[in-house]
Amino acid sequence: MSKRSKICSIDPIMKTLTNINTIKMKPNTIISNDETRLKDIKQEFKEFIIDKKHPCIMANAVFSLNNFEMKLFKKFASKDTALKMLIAIKAYLANIDFNSNKFKSFIAVFPETHINSEKEFEQLLWDQLQYIHDIDEQPWDPNVSSDPENASFSFSIAGHAFYVVGMHPKSSRLARRTPYTTLVFNLHSQFVKLRENKSFNKIRDKIRERDIDFQGSVNSVLKDFGESSEAVQYSGRQVTGNWKCPFHSNS
Repeated sequence: MSKRSKICSIDPIMKTLTNINTIKMKPNTIISNDETRLKDIKQEFKEFIIDKKHPCIMANAVFSLNNFEMKLFKKFASKDTALKMLIAIKAYLANIDFNSNKFKSFIAVFPETHINSEKEFEQLLWDQLQYIHDIDEQPWDPNVSSDPENASFSFSIAGHAFYVVGMHPKSSRLARRTPYTTLVFNLHSQFVKLRENKSFNKIRDKIRERDIDFQGSVNSVLKDFGESSEAVQYSGRQVTGNWKCPFHSNS
């Protein structure tokens, strides 16, 4: 190979390296705006849970150990978001070790959604869950009921039951007054393990004790699984006895 041909072959490589160096000088190309925002929001949640001594000791453990997966979504209560959430939750489930005793949550955050009232949030929450269910092709988790009026109800996604915790800035419960509109998905099987390990009652009582210190009272809608439908608990709103869940199962 001639000296000139060697130079010609090197020139494109040097040009590429120069371009790469130029790109690295631009911060937005290293970390996208979404990744930067996700990092900031995670920090805000850690401050909300850990620094403010959130009453849920499980939430404190999850955030202290980074045992959570958080995703940001643009629009709350939309069919487009339902598809993206279903894909994200399936990916989360694929990485879960169901034999482990570690508690891991999936957290969906909607930074661009502004809530005006608890009632509005409740309706949007159930709209979003309905949209997810409508496109979920996997059968309902057989360990729980698909009837929101049934005491054994728990919401199922991709064949796995979840206890859903709705949180937003307008919540009357301080423990649910997050910086952003949020849905937390906790696997039902994780609570089953806590019961099997004889630690559920101790954790529950400690959380309620801390909730009294945090706000002066325990959220009256909270009940143990099997006592009454957990559907009433998802939004966190104080509802009357004649409340009707808007969700309809296709199972």
